[in-house]
Amino acid sequence: MKKIIAAVDFSDSTQGVVEMASAQAQAFGAELHLVHVLEPEPAYTAYGFTPDEFPAMHVFQEEARKRATKRLEELAAGTPGASSRLAEGSPMAAISDYVKETDADLVVLGSHGHGMVASLLLGSVAEGMVRKALVPTLVVPAPEK
Repeated sequence: MKKIIAAVDFSDSTQGVVEMASAQAQAFGAELHLVHVLEPEPAYTAYGFTPDEFPAMHVFQEEARKRATKRLEELAAGTPGASSRLAEGSPMAAISDYVKETDADLVVLGSHGHGMVASLLLGSVAEGMVRKALVPTLVVPAPEK
C-alpha cells in the first residue's frame, strides 16, 4: 500500500477519518492525501437566472471555497506527512477521479449514521463509494453523540 486518500467533509466524523487514515499510512509507510469535495455552484438556469442576475450565489461559492481551503490546509498541517486537495463536483465522482489520478490503494471516509430514511432521501457518499469502489474503502463510523 503506497497511497491512502482520506475523504473529509469537516463533520463530526472527520477527526476519526484522519486518525484512521494516518494510522494506516504510518503502518504501511504510505503517502496520505486529504481530500475535501466542494459541491459545484447550482445551475442558475434551473432557477431562471443568469450569473449576472444572481451574483450572491457566486459570492457564496467563493466564500465556501476559501473556508474549505483554509480548513483543509489546517487539517493537513496538523497531520504529519499529509498533503491536501480541494476538489469540486459530485463527492463520489470527485473522490473516484482523485483515486484514479493518484493511483491510490485505499480510501478512508466517514459515515454519518443518519439512518435509512435520510440515506434514501439524501444519498450516502460512504455507501456509494463502497458500492462502486475502485479500491478498498474503509468507512469510519460517526462518533456517538
